[in-house]
This record gives sequence, C-alpha cells and structure tokens, in this order.
Amino acid sequence: MLTRMESVPMNRVAVTAFVLCVGAGAVAGAIINHPAPLIVGGLVGVYLLFAIKVVQQWERVALMRLGRYVGLRGPGWFHVLPVFETISPTIGQRVRVHSVTAESTLTRDTVPVNVDAIVFWLVWNAEKSILEVENFIEAINLSAQTALRESIGRHELAQMITEREVMGHELQRILDEKTNPWGITVQSVEIRDVRIPQSLEDAMSRQAQAERERQARIILGQAETEISDSFVKAAAAYAENPVALHLRAMNMLYEAIKEKGSMVIVPSSAVETMGLGGSLATAAIAKQQS
Repeated sequence: MLTRMESVPMNRVAVTAFVLCVGAGAVAGAIINHPAPLIVGGLVGVYLLFAIKVVQQWERVALMRLGRYVGLRGPGWFHVLPVFETISPTIGQRVRVHSVTAESTLTRDTVPVNVDAIVFWLVWNAEKSILEVENFIEAINLSAQTALRESIGRHELAQMITEREVMGHELQRILDEKTNPWGITVQSVEIRDVRIPQSLEDAMSRQAQAERERQARIILGQAETEISDSFVKAAAAYAENPVALHLRAMNMLYEAIKEKGSMVIVPSSAVETMGLGGSLATAAIAKQQS
C-alpha cells in the first residue's frame, strides 16, 4: 500500500538550540539573581525550536509565506518565520517502488486474470509535485491501476504470458505521459505475476498435453513410414542379388556372437535360409553364365 507524505519532524538541531538557550538563560539568571535572563532564554529557545528546520539530502520542502509560494528549501537546515511562514510535507527524490494489482480483469479473449505489477518512479521536479497535484502518491497509484486494467483488456492471455516485457514498456509509456506534468517520471514497469483461474489452468494444461501427444504420434508415424520405405528398398535390392542376402544373414549371425561369452540359439529355419541363399546364388550364377 502507498503511504501519504509526512511532514518535517521536530529536528535535533532545533531541540539542541532550545536546550542551549534555556540553559544559558538559567545560568545568567542564577549569576545576577534575576529571572529575566531565564525568561528571555526560554523565549528565544521556543522561537528557535519552531524556526529551525532540517531536511535530508534526498528531500525537498516548499516554503510558503502567508500562503504564497516562495521557493524550495533543502537539503540541510534553513530558517522559517513562525506564524508567517509554513512548509509543505517533505518530498523525497529517491527512486520508489510500488506494487500495483489488477484483480479479475478480462483480457481481450475474455479470460479473467489477476495481474501484479511493480512500478519504479521518482520525483524529478519537487516544485511541480507540490503545486500541481494534491497527493501525487495516490494519483500515481490510481493511474497505474487504471492503465494496467486498460492494457490487460487490449491483450490476449497468450500475449500477456509470453510478452510481459512488451506490456511493461507500454504501461511505462502511458504512466510517464500522465505523471510528467506533475514533475514525476516513471522509469519502468515490470509484470511480476499473471494468475488465471485454477479450472482454466487445468484445461490449458490438458490441452498442452494433448498437443504434445499429437506431435509425438505424428513424428512416430513419419519414422515408421521412413523405416518401411527403407525395408522396401532393401527387399528389392536383395531380390535382385541373393548373394547379398546370404552375406547379410551371415553378418547378422557374426554380430550376434562376436561379444565374448555370448550364446546365440539359431533356429533351423535360419540355417535353411542361409542354405537357400547359397542355392539361389548358385542358380543366379548359372543363369548368368547361360
């Protein structure tokens, strides 16, 4: 949650000046045995207590004299005239980080989502941020929420999940255009999380799993087609050259028994096939000679 601006607290310099003035008056009164120095020291101390202000290095305040803007003060200490001059709440000029949430917002494809974003911004002109807008922190918060909802409505769910950086740049540009007249610049917007309903998440998971299974079946079918084509080509080659078939059978038997300690049981049909290959080879040779 965003906090409101805080006024300048009572500083140690003013308290020290007050204590010193009262102490000096008390000592002087005790020396001359009269209360006047104590009264004067107390009045001066009270005046300094409200007249001396101190702001930090990264802070600025606006000085108002009888309601009219005089200028910025800070960093360090400065003097104000009590009653006649007042100061605004302190304005920090460091980079600030705020979280923005858009709940149950519909995307362009009518999907309800909850989106969390982080906004990085800073005050570059304290004078404008004080004079141009009543509460710039609340204004930035509301503007960021509105811009985030509008951006969600212009994008589909798939774009929001895969293109978070693009969406963040778009939000940064929209917010920067709104806040620049206030003396504030939005440095960046980061989409931290995109949440969808659990039922829709399960359905999308099943859909993705089904798509992966479909792709796997397609790849397997293509592999089977390629293997069958290779077998057809090999069968045609062996039909034209029985000697090659015989050599292939012998090579398969050799590959099976070449490992040390292995035992291969060869069925009689395989031996007959080898013999058949030999006889076919002899017949083919005789046919060629004739």
